[in-house]
Amino acid sequence: DYEEQVAARTPAKRIGTDEDMAGAAIYLASRAGDFVIGSVVTVDGGIAFAKSALSEH
Repeated sequence: DYEEQVAARTPAKRIGTDEDMAGAAIYLASRAGDFVIGSVVTVDGGIAFAKSALSEH
């Protein structure tokens, strides 16, 4: 099915969940994320990196 095909193409080998998004938001809202300013944080299981790495070859 479509979700399995998408998951197979991601380095994480799964579809992201609400908890994955929440984890990024919690990090950014926490003391640990205090110095992250003006950045775009991509939460996509690594698919953007994988596409970028493949296009370089």
